[in-house]
Amino acid sequence: MSTMNSRAERLRLYTFAAPMRFYRLAGTALPWLWTVALACGVAGLYVGFFVAPTDATQGDSYRIIFIHVPAAWLSMLLYLVMAFWATIGWAFRARMASVLARAIAPTGAMFTALALITGALWGQPTWGTWWVWDARLTSELLLLFLYLGYIALVNAIDDPRRADQAGALLALVGSINVPVIYFSVKWWNTLHQGATISLTAAPKMAQTMLTALLLTTFACWAYAFAVVFMRARAMALVRERHTQWAQEVAAGHASLPNQPPPHRGAEERAA
Repeated sequence: MSTMNSRAERLRLYTFAAPMRFYRLAGTALPWLWTVALACGVAGLYVGFFVAPTDATQGDSYRIIFIHVPAAWLSMLLYLVMAFWATIGWAFRARMASVLARAIAPTGAMFTALALITGALWGQPTWGTWWVWDARLTSELLLLFLYLGYIALVNAIDDPRRADQAGALLALVGSINVPVIYFSVKWWNTLHQGATISLTAAPKMAQTMLTALLLTTFACWAYAFAVVFMRARAMALVRERHTQWAQEVAAGHASLPNQPPPHRGAEERAA
């Protein structure tokens, strides 16, 4: 009985991992994600820039944390998620997992660049310099190069399978850099301040500041999901362009057939 339940659960997971099912589910989630991103973004920026008090030490320059901190968090987390899906796609030949990894990379690179730019804008009035080669900033810059390297590598190889495998290897090796970024302020003496929020300690900021930071973080999360889902849907259509459901979507049909995905052999030939 337990074996049958395990097989049923595995079949259910594979069913929803199919490109056709993912395309439909992601399309359903997109309006909600954009709504959350817009609502939380507007509320968070308003509270952060117009309601939160002025910092006693840094003045109003600290307000850039409401953009910088969520961008820095997502730059690291998205890389780990990208490496996870790339590895799943490599190990189990799950094509939709590899598509997700590719879809995450540009968004992760964007948040990494945003974290670096806003960090420079914050550092100039705080430290008196736009850039220093300390451990946190250097490892974050390396993260941007890893994102760009992954994007360049998977697009330089014509065969999708070989490209996914090469990209997965790079993403997996590069994930070592993420804990270096996170723990750099503890391992080395850097100009960069410590964690703004810790799970083991009380917040080091006023409640209004914390509320604004959490709102902008939720906005960035929802935005990242929405953009990644949109990009992954487009990539899935390209990879599945020889299947019936993809041709129907490309032809302008609004609804997807509510039927099991094509036989695995047909999918392999279409890839």
